[in-house]
Amino acid sequence: MTKREEFLAGERPEDVALYLADSFVEGDGDGLASHGEQLDRGVVLVVEGEQGRSVFKTATGMDAMGFAKRAMDTDGDIARDLSGGTCPDCDGEVQFVFAFAEEQNEEVGGLYGEGDVIHAYAYCDCGTAYGDKWVADTSE
Repeated sequence: MTKREEFLAGERPEDVALYLADSFVEGDGDGLASHGEQLDRGVVLVVEGEQGRSVFKTATGMDAMGFAKRAMDTDGDIARDLSGGTCPDCDGEVQFVFAFAEEQNEEVGGLYGEGDVIHAYAYCDCGTAYGDKWVADTSE
């Protein structure tokens, strides 16, 4: 199982996942793209939380939690494998996704009572930031 698969199964709650589109990391040379799992149109890195937030800031120039707070106000669809998403405002390309897992919390109920929850926040090339969340896939 890859780090990304473990993260999506809720097995890495201390980590964050970052998806960076190829177009976003072009010219990065031997940088971020070489440290993650290459997908069709980008790369996913799964790293320890604090380090991941630092990598996110370096790559995007944004504070990770500030970005997440901004993005959570707009609902959108993010691919369950973190490989992109569908912007609610246009047909643009996702530039990056920031995701973290929250462990199951039956006291809160709802989605959180069903299992670990993946929170994902995306940024489209049109400038729209949006969020999505779902119960981690534990079927593996």
